Amino acid sequence: MKITRQKHAKKHLGFFRNNFGVREPYQILLDGTFCQAALRGRIQLREQLPRYLMGETQLCTTRCVLKELETLGKDLYGAKLIAQKCQVRNCPHFKNAVSGSECLLSMVEEGNPHHYFVATQDQNLSVKVKKKPGIPLMFIIQNTIVLDKPSPKTIAFVKAIESGQLVSVHEKESIKQLKQEQGLVKNPEQRRRKKRKKISGPNPLSCLKKKKKPEDTKSPASKKKKKRIRIRNRSTSEVLSEKQNAEG
Repeated sequence: MKITRQKHAKKHLGFFRNNFGVREPYQILLDGTFCQAALRGRIQLREQLPRYLMGETQLCTTRCVLKELETLGKDLYGAKLIAQKCQVRNCPHFKNAVSGSECLLSMVEEGNPHHYFVATQDQNLSVKVKKKPGIPLMFIIQNTIVLDKPSPKTIAFVKAIESGQLVSVHEKESIKQLKQEQGLVKNPEQRRRKKRKKISGPNPLSCLKKKKKPEDTKSPASKKKKKRIRIRNRSTSEVLSEKQNAEG
């Protein structure tokens, strides 16, 4: 039975790996119901999950799941301890926490770009997860971890891609990476062009008209320099001889 279970897990993993880019380490989002089921079944998640998936795993949860387990009280204290040992992933509910199921559903929106697995015992959450293509779903049944088979929505999505009607997120990332390797797409750093110096116009002060000097209102004659009259001092003898001549 164990070998058959691992064969099914290997087959399902290969499907998600080839069509949606799921890769190691497998990031598994746990909610409170899954932690409680593991506690009751005495399942050592850190040991059994890597063995079952035949690869490295990372157990993850969110703040909303931890908050929900705290509010539920002592009955889920053991489940809370298991969740607290997981890596806490940032969720968009920083200020106002939401229910664990709603939070995990928001973590796999927009094509599940981080390739999360969702591990839950919540039937309502499982139904909603199956409606989104490309999300591996896990649960515990009879004290055994099970990776669910791809949902009909996921299979229909893959067929649409194969027929050329759709392009998966994994294919978009692969195309983008190939373009960057071949130099067809520049990195964001290369796109930053050096700022060109703006061609500065003429100095606005130089464009101003030159002010004309105010015309002098004085007459032209006044502009001429006054000739200096030099008065020659005559000697006393010359003055007396002129007087004598005048008397004679």
